[in-house]
Amino acid sequence: MITKSPYLLLVNGPNLNRLGVREPEIYGTESLIDVVSSVRSVATEYGVEVDSFQSNHEGELVDILQQHGPASLGIIINPGALAHYGYSLRDCLADIDRPTVEVHISNVHQREAFRQQLVLSGVVRGQIVGLGTLGYRLAALYLLQIAVAGIAKGDVRGAEMMQGGEKR
Repeated sequence: MITKSPYLLLVNGPNLNRLGVREPEIYGTESLIDVVSSVRSVATEYGVEVDSFQSNHEGELVDILQQHGPASLGIIINPGALAHYGYSLRDCLADIDRPTVEVHISNVHQREAFRQQLVLSGVVRGQIVGLGTLGYRLAALYLLQIAVAGIAKGDVRGAEMMQGGEKR
């Protein structure tokens, strides 16, 4: 697939297809469709598209990251429960080497002990934890700002991507 538009890759892991329905007291009432739409509205202001993918299967997430991550401006990932044991996701993100922000809707550090171990932390630029679905928009804004800053500093790859010259 070839696109002329630069894009952010938005990846959501297990059970995030149930946003708005599953435990709304923890995860809120916005659906995944609402989240994707809000990220797209942020990206549109920069002339950037958002490619979105959700799966309950770790291998599918790795496949989509390998296929579309390298050509993206950056990656927003909410790995769901895979954040605590998804070493294949960690290895994949390390290999792709694109700016990545990990998002968690709830504050995992205030929840069960097993949720406090985040295996992606060593390979992502940052984590947004506990700010609800606003975290996705903040992640998009961050990635878009560093893409623009990279272009201003002469980042040729970033400039090509923002001008739509890179293939994916």
